[in-house]
Amino acid sequence: MAKPLILINLKTYKEGMGSRAHAIATAAQLVASESGVTVGIAPSYIDLHPLAKHFMVPVYAQHVDGAAPGAHTGQITAEALRVAGASGSLVNHSERRLTLADIEASVRALQAQKLGSVVCTNNDITSAAAAALAPEYVAIEPPELIGSGVSVSKANPEIIRKSVAAVHAVNTSVKVLTGAGIQSGECVKIALDLGTDGVLLASSVVKAEDPKTVLRDLASKI
Repeated sequence: MAKPLILINLKTYKEGMGSRAHAIATAAQLVASESGVTVGIAPSYIDLHPLAKHFMVPVYAQHVDGAAPGAHTGQITAEALRVAGASGSLVNHSERRLTLADIEASVRALQAQKLGSVVCTNNDITSAAAAALAPEYVAIEPPELIGSGVSVSKANPEIIRKSVAAVHAVNTSVKVLTGAGIQSGECVKIALDLGTDGVLLASSVVKAEDPKTVLRDLASKI
C-alpha cells in the first residue's frame, strides 16, 4: 500500500463490536473511495472474517501468535488469519506486549503467509529493533499518550522524527505509522510532514457518534 494509511484499531470497545463494527467498516470504505487514502480496520477476532468478506478495506487482526498450526489451544495462528481473509496483524501493541523473541516469531509467521505486520513500539530504540525484522510497518505509540486525547504528533514530534530516522537507518523499505491521541486531519498532516506513512488510532473513530465524519476529517489534509 503506497498511499497513506489510516488504521483503526477497534480494540474491544462496545462501540466496535458486531453491527457497529460493520458501520465503521462501511464508513472506512466510503471515505477511502472518496479520498484515495487507504483506510484499514483492526476488529476483534469475532468480527474479522465477516468484515474481510464483505468489505474492500484492509482488515488486520489485533494480535497474532508465532505458533504453527497444531496443539496450541487459544493461540491465533497466521494461517488462521490468512484463511479468515485478514491483510495482516498488529504485533506488540501496548495493550498486548510481547518479548522480542515472540515479536520475531509473530512477524516471521505473518511473512510466511504473505501477510502484513504492524509492529508497535514506544521509542526510537525499539523502533530500530523492530525494523530489523522487516515488517510492513512500525507504529510508534508513546504509551503515556494512548487514549489521552493528546496527539503525539503535537505533544512529542521529536519522538516521531527520531523513530522515522531510526527505522530507515535499519531498513528503508519499512514504513512508519504514528499513534496515540490522533484526533483530526491536522494531527494526520503533522504526522505525515514528520516523515510517517500514516496513523494508527482507535477511540476518536470507534467512540464517535458519526465515524464517517471523523474519518473524512482525518483524511481531509492528506
